[in-house]
Amino acid sequence: MGVKIDRRSLLKSGFASLGAMAVAPFLSDGAFAETPLRLDNSNRLFLSPMVRGHYLDNEPNPAKVVARIGSNENPYGPPPMARKAINDSIEKGNRYARTELRDLISKIAAKEEVGPEYIMMGNGSGDLLEKTALAMFDKGGNIVSADPTYMSLIRVAESVGATWKPVPCKADWSHDLDAMEKAIDKDTKLVYLCNPNNPVGSVTSTKAMMDFCNRVSEKVPIFIDEAYLELVEGADNKSMVSLLKDKKNIIVARTFSKIMGMAGLRVGYVAAMPATLESIKKVAKGGGNGIACTSVYAASAAMDDMEFQNTTRKLNTEAKTYLYDNLKTMGYKYVPSYTNFVIFPINMPGKEFLTKMADKGIIIKAMDIQDKPWCRVSIGTKDEMKLFVNALQDIS
Repeated sequence: MGVKIDRRSLLKSGFASLGAMAVAPFLSDGAFAETPLRLDNSNRLFLSPMVRGHYLDNEPNPAKVVARIGSNENPYGPPPMARKAINDSIEKGNRYARTELRDLISKIAAKEEVGPEYIMMGNGSGDLLEKTALAMFDKGGNIVSADPTYMSLIRVAESVGATWKPVPCKADWSHDLDAMEKAIDKDTKLVYLCNPNNPVGSVTSTKAMMDFCNRVSEKVPIFIDEAYLELVEGADNKSMVSLLKDKKNIIVARTFSKIMGMAGLRVGYVAAMPATLESIKKVAKGGGNGIACTSVYAASAAMDDMEFQNTTRKLNTEAKTYLYDNLKTMGYKYVPSYTNFVIFPINMPGKEFLTKMADKGIIIKAMDIQDKPWCRVSIGTKDEMKLFVNALQDIS
């Protein structure tokens, strides 16, 4: 049975230091910093029925970190064209992005082949996941998703009174869409699909997704989180945004944080029916004053820098292949990934693994899935992956 504990009690109990709070992925500051955290009886973060998270007791000394490969960041960005746009527009950083944002929205709408009224901007897609949760679950209800999956929307929905109906992934780690459809009931207000799925890296095929979204969106809205879509190679995985042309009740989230290398610049968007966006905007304002003017210029330039995007995809695949080859040699059975991270089961307790890696200056994620320890490592540069492989060989 899980235990609920707030942040102040967490400190008083001696469970974690301020350093641990700063580095643990679900202990960060923000709008929901005071939301109670769930710990299980082994003092692991309760992430889902299937997943528990580990954290470091003390934040690593930044001067000793040689590879920060735990947050799925693009190690090559921002793109050169975005950097130039920032330099050229920095003097406008004292202004709100109004006209500039409208121009960016029009550019995104043209790319997605929808009208500008179908687009809502945010500070990264995570911001928009949270705003959607606030808008849709202010009167309770439940949300259906896979387990494991990305937890931002779900955690915020729970914080305002929703209940979560997690559906275990299939044996190949794809979404069990049939089981998810069966989990929908009269109180379901949203189905959440992260595809490719974080933290497992799997994809659910375009045909299966299309069939599901076409059918199920007639019953309940579907949120499709496509943060990693542009990184997919070797799989049939297309955006669901085309369903908006058929007036389907879907919300598609995209971000500039991954292939475009702008995680720290905070730009993302959702595409949805205009009426859906208006309902979200009633609860949480989108775009406008919320995105730095320089970030808007950077995002527009990043969209044009196809050479950078193609190079990122190529280098990501090369570094991931290098990791695969070495994991195979060492006897680790990884989950094939269509993203910029890989998970694989490890041979020691997750907390011990996380700590030993940090002692070598390497920051990754460790979690228990169905009570078995796993590592999730982001794909960094080839040199960073060599550091990770060497460390893995040393501690195994």
